[in-house]
Amino acid sequence: MEDQKQHKRRVRYKGTHPRKYSEKYKELNPEKYQDTIEKVIRKGSTPAGMHLSICVQEILDFLQIQPGQKGLDATLGYGGHSQKMLQCLNGQGHLYALDVDPIEIVKTKKRLNDLGYGEDILTVIQQNFADVDKVSGEHGLFDFLLADLGVSSMQIDNPERGFSYKNEGPLDLRLNPHSGISAAERLKECTQEELQGMFIDNSDEPYAKEISRAIVSEIRKGNRIETTTGLTDVIAGALSFLPEKERKDEIKKSCARVFQALRIDVNSEFEVLDAFLQKLPSVMAPGGRIAVLTFHSGEDRLVKKSFKELKKEGIYSDIATEVIRPSAQECAMNSRARSAKLRWAVRA
Repeated sequence: MEDQKQHKRRVRYKGTHPRKYSEKYKELNPEKYQDTIEKVIRKGSTPAGMHLSICVQEILDFLQIQPGQKGLDATLGYGGHSQKMLQCLNGQGHLYALDVDPIEIVKTKKRLNDLGYGEDILTVIQQNFADVDKVSGEHGLFDFLLADLGVSSMQIDNPERGFSYKNEGPLDLRLNPHSGISAAERLKECTQEELQGMFIDNSDEPYAKEISRAIVSEIRKGNRIETTTGLTDVIAGALSFLPEKERKDEIKKSCARVFQALRIDVNSEFEVLDAFLQKLPSVMAPGGRIAVLTFHSGEDRLVKKSFKELKKEGIYSDIATEVIRPSAQECAMNSRARSAKLRWAVRA
């Protein structure tokens, strides 16, 4: 019949296993293909379109969530941490969850709603966690709070978002693609000195001078750098002077660092984190517990410094004296956990 929907065949792929993000139809439908998801995770990989939460038990052990409490997940992402925190509430209390990403927040809200977590216990808000004071002003002080500062795997793996040098896509890197300017636009307006400083400050790039010079030279020639592969090609060209034996590995490392540096800059991540840390004590109830999960040294330094200073001022009654890291077993199952560092603080 004309009004019936025409059957749409799934995307075909070459070989025995799908390689492109769009072809991984089983991984992109975890509810339907659970066996495939489990196989991918057992191999130490993250299924396409998913995110494996890190340090879950360590976070729950510290937060000590009790039914009836009010909490905040400052960075909702895929919702794995939120789901575990909601389980601890056991139907009593309330969890508020923030995310700046307008694309993933809709999917995650539906996923949690489908698990039975409705408006009575969960409120999802599209908001940057730098504005945590606005959320608290409307909803009150929190008994527990988690901020996972890592970029979610479903953002990294989706080539349309431009977060990874490994996939062809637009050079975007914005957590909210509807706000601000893309990484491609940012490159056009930067001087070599600005780019060099960005790469050093945001990712400790050892070849910052060579790469920044190559990028500016390419743009001055009238060649646009608007795709992820376009930028990786420029980086590879800038490092062509390296000995052949080590060149390939060094190019990969530099690509990862440059993309990280650009992402931090485009999303003003350090400025956002600084604003969040300054406002954090004002949104916590007395005795409120805070857990912050970082993924690179710049973030960890900011968190460590803030917690230490506020403990000295008596604003926090206790803080982590040593950083908590994921177990070796977790790192083996999820390679993206290796750089994670967990710090905590307790509001006086």
